[in-house]
Amino acid sequence: MQPDLIRKHAAPVPRYTSYPTAPHFHDGVTSATYREWLGAIEPGTALSLYVHIPYCDRLCWFCACNTRQTRRYEPVAKYLQYLYREIVTVAELVAGKAEVGALHLGGGSPTMLTPDDMRVLNAILRTGFSFRENAEISVEIDPNDMDEARFDALAEIGMTRVSLGVQDFDPRVQTAINREQSFAQTKAVVDAARARGAQSVNLDLLYGLPHQTADSVAATVEQALSLAPDRIALFGYAHVPWMRKHQTMIDEAALPDVMERFEQSSRAADIISGHGYQTIGIDHFAKPADSMAVAHREGRLRRNFQGYTVDDLDTLIGFGASSIGKLPQGYVQNSTATGEYERLVSESGLAVTKGFALSEEDRMRAWVIERLMCDFFFSRSEFARSFGAGGAPVIDLADRLVAEDEDGLIVREGDRFVVTDRGRPVVRAVVSAFDAYLGNNGARHSIAV
Repeated sequence: MQPDLIRKHAAPVPRYTSYPTAPHFHDGVTSATYREWLGAIEPGTALSLYVHIPYCDRLCWFCACNTRQTRRYEPVAKYLQYLYREIVTVAELVAGKAEVGALHLGGGSPTMLTPDDMRVLNAILRTGFSFRENAEISVEIDPNDMDEARFDALAEIGMTRVSLGVQDFDPRVQTAINREQSFAQTKAVVDAARARGAQSVNLDLLYGLPHQTADSVAATVEQALSLAPDRIALFGYAHVPWMRKHQTMIDEAALPDVMERFEQSSRAADIISGHGYQTIGIDHFAKPADSMAVAHREGRLRRNFQGYTVDDLDTLIGFGASSIGKLPQGYVQNSTATGEYERLVSESGLAVTKGFALSEEDRMRAWVIERLMCDFFFSRSEFARSFGAGGAPVIDLADRLVAEDEDGLIVREGDRFVVTDRGRPVVRAVVSAFDAYLGNNGARHSIAV
């Protein structure tokens, strides 16, 4: 892409980990709504569970997650009591009609939990829900939390996949984002996780951070590759200080501009793919034999609030403050504020404060956006099989998008609408044309490059 096109299509747009996106959730969806939706779950439904631990023992200034720093364990221990009650309440509403195919422990830092609390959480989940024998158990790990006892506890709960935030190995960048983590420390955690049974290791890297250059990002990528991760997620830093006040600690003058971000991303992607990794969507890479690479080749890749995933389960239940769930009827989100979350759970066992009930048009647009984000194309005939004649307005929109595209970003190739190689780096901008809600509520987003 030429610089003028990169700048033209780098305008802020959502990351499209859902559609409609979270800023459009509203308080018309309540805990009472959620009870109805949970009660309507069909027998034999396969579930994905997400558990959010909204605490860290340090605050990384780049982070845009819903989390808070604490040096004391007492707030965490208190929070867990309400989390357990929410799990029990939902399990009673589901009433044994479903089985769990995937569990993701995220945060914050779920590895802040003591080993005993990890075991208790696991026991409560498995008492309330039936887990498939081959269920994937994924854990986000902060290397600064880890010790032998925690590794042993993760092995006991059946950990199959781990994800480590690396961001950057350059000490100057680490200081600028308040995230000190040596290569040796990261390697020790990767080795220990594999020794405890982790079948897949993911490393998260960031570009667009203060003081980064294309050369420094390349050096971090080479170090990360020496650990032979099964997957790499290469994210662009989302500078959103209006949403996350701690990001004001980052020196904006040290942030790279759009062109430098594009160069960092392109250089890193070339290095990773040059080592034999398969490119997955806009920001993931996987070894060819990894389940994510296989799902991508077979057209089964999906997208949810963790990014790209092989989780093809249509019902996601979120537990904990700020967590989001997705059911056939729509989305639900718990209270973001930990104190309010605890109060609501103490009153009714649930803490939903907003969400979104999906219309058929929402489902059609969501399907198109997901396929373009995952595969860079969608099939007109497959869309018609899924949605019938009612989908004609969406196909008409796709036709207009192709006809009006002056920059060669999307084309028609027989039955398919295809994002071109030129359009892939700005696919978020391309798919935003299918977003009927974009700009309706004044929500602000990170840039698209």
